Amino acid sequence: MAHSGDPHDGLEAVFLANRETLLRFLVARGAGDNAEDILQDVWLRISRGKAGPIAAPLAYLYRAANAAMIDRYRSARQAELRDAAWSEGHGGATIGVSDSPSAERVVAGRQLAARVEEALAPLPGRAVAVFRRSRIDGVTQRVIAAEFGVSISTVESDLRLVYRALAELRERLDEV
Repeated sequence: MAHSGDPHDGLEAVFLANRETLLRFLVARGAGDNAEDILQDVWLRISRGKAGPIAAPLAYLYRAANAAMIDRYRSARQAELRDAAWSEGHGGATIGVSDSPSAERVVAGRQLAARVEEALAPLPGRAVAVFRRSRIDGVTQRVIAAEFGVSISTVESDLRLVYRALAELRERLDEV
């Protein structure tokens, strides 16, 4: 949470008090199984605290949730179109050309994976396991909370820890 006196304290409190209502709103708008993740995106946006005081925080949160859902839909749609265009343009394997990534890409990928593992190593094991279940296995936060016997807010907290570590890693990599 933000420091006392921060205008975002109020927004975060409104978010937490209306979390289930916002979740139902997203489900009703068609977010389905992605509702938990979209709500997590909204939480991450507001917890960064970049906006000033907000006159109607609940209305703001509804708009932010709707915008996050639309962004996610557009992103998924763009990925589908991009994949379809790539597949169409690369209609199968070319004789004499390997479909495997180059040796340089394999080495770069392994190096990046090692850097990610290093960044995650100091974090609590549950936080890393929650992240893997959420982002790698695609399991919803509600299911993860049940699996680990914790609340959804604990799952969100664990995810924030991992996201912060990965954001710091990204910043370090961008500096190189």
